[in-house]
Amino acid sequence: MKLVAFERAKQGTGASRRLRITGRTPGIVYGGAAEPKMIELDHNALWHALKKEAFHSSVLEMDIAGSHHQVLLRDVQMHPFKQLVLHIDFQRVDANTKLHMKVPLHFSGDENSPAVKTDGCIANHVITEIEVLCLPADLPEFIAVDLSGLKKGASLHLADVTMPKGVTAVTRGKNNPVLVSVVAVAGAEVPAADAAAAAPAAKAGAKPAAKTPAAKAPAAKTAKK
Repeated sequence: MKLVAFERAKQGTGASRRLRITGRTPGIVYGGAAEPKMIELDHNALWHALKKEAFHSSVLEMDIAGSHHQVLLRDVQMHPFKQLVLHIDFQRVDANTKLHMKVPLHFSGDENSPAVKTDGCIANHVITEIEVLCLPADLPEFIAVDLSGLKKGASLHLADVTMPKGVTAVTRGKNNPVLVSVVAVAGAEVPAADAAAAAPAAKAGAKPAAKTPAAKAPAAKTAKK
């Protein structure tokens, strides 16, 4: 993604307040060999960019007075109750230095899995993002996770997901955390196809009812002459 920033000359609380009144957001770019640079950005453009997932998890192309910089979003300060960005921080990226970033997981295919489709279960997303280590050029916007193979009573672990080329998952505490667990839904209806298949089996296993012997009619009495 690309964004445009402008150099900011004045600093301080008062200067930042006046800047926000004009529809600009103060910020800073730091890191790398260069000195930190004070910047300002158009608030409306920044507000809409922050709503995009890729803005938080990918390398951004920033233009500052005609010079181009590769940066990562590092911190955003929001107003407690207003829809207002108070301050934003970016970090310069070195193409040859690996970086740690949190990348979102995109789940798909659970509706076609045996667990959901035939066994009346649901897929519970335990973790929705993971931390990765990679070079800036290899940083993915997201990691796709296919859930079409989920089965009842099983869980999907991090080791079951193929990482993109050049990307290593960083785990803290657990070597192979659970990403998705399969949860059975109480009282879930059995699909009609399964119910129809189970009906003949139930009939075959049923024992025939015992016959009750018919009551004998009383013998007729011979009338006396």
